[in-house]
Amino acid sequence: MESPTLADWVGDVESFAGRQWQREPAVFTPETLASPLDLDELDAAFDGGLLRTPYLEMVRSDKVVVPPGAYTTSRVVNGTTHHGFADRAKVVALLHAGATLLLRCVDQWHRPTGDLVARLSEEIGRHVEAFFFVTPAGGQGLAVHRDDADVFVLQVAGRKTWYVHSAPTVADWSLGELPDDEHSPRLLHSVLEPGNVLYVPRGFAHRAVGAAGLSAHLSLTIRDISLQDLRTALEQRLTEGLDLPARPLGEAAIADACATLLSHVRAKLDTIEPEDLRLAARAAQARRPVATTRAETFAETARNWETGEPGAKRAGLTSVSRTWRRLRDAARTAH
Repeated sequence: MESPTLADWVGDVESFAGRQWQREPAVFTPETLASPLDLDELDAAFDGGLLRTPYLEMVRSDKVVVPPGAYTTSRVVNGTTHHGFADRAKVVALLHAGATLLLRCVDQWHRPTGDLVARLSEEIGRHVEAFFFVTPAGGQGLAVHRDDADVFVLQVAGRKTWYVHSAPTVADWSLGELPDDEHSPRLLHSVLEPGNVLYVPRGFAHRAVGAAGLSAHLSLTIRDISLQDLRTALEQRLTEGLDLPARPLGEAAIADACATLLSHVRAKLDTIEPEDLRLAARAAQARRPVATTRAETFAETARNWETGEPGAKRAGLTSVSRTWRRLRDAARTAH
């Protein structure tokens, strides 16, 4: 199944960009919404036996820290004990006790989600990550907080009540949980049903509470450029074409490197416009890997092996095989 586009969720993209994008929260009801990850897929991930920390975490909004040992188990592999494997029975027990299951960076270990993230990232030119939340009715995984990202929420199962508050009032705003005395104006109060899509602009405070059933949603976080991204882009632009030794020897060489570097930067700085810097930072962000490159499957490898393709790989392995046979035959002759 082909991954959806932004238009599949919000309808008219131009209207969304002009009205809601980074301006106000909104709820959409697409004609169809097929989340790549649902509770059946989650069960399959647990059944696979390889899901482990730090990809899963149990969280609560009431300042209670859930230790990893409360929802994971250990295994002995080749005589060595390894910790942090997901234990479904423990996770379900904690869900019943009011905790929320948080799955991090789903795009890294669930290929359909990775495909969706890659498509969305390419479409909007931003770095995208995926998180999955499973919350019991009445449960709240995170307190009111601000994210350094625009967020699309795809409601998968159950019902969840969302509260979205206004944007930061100061330029130097902080990420994460807000102080107890924070009272930002509320802009949206909505109960999401399966199939709904919620958009939360970057920096807008929000929280979610399970409303009915076992609520599950996929969060797609869209990262925008930060001051550090701009600094990195500026450094790269200022040092383009600069040919200096990485480790100058002696004070004289260091002094020459300083003079050359400053002269080069001064000349470069006059040629860089604010828009150039913004575009360079955005381009660098878009180049971040969002999904692993598709590798040849084992089934394809087996078929290619039989037909002799791909040639270079087959030839290399054939050479190893011939060498092994030659050494084996020589050993037999010696005996």
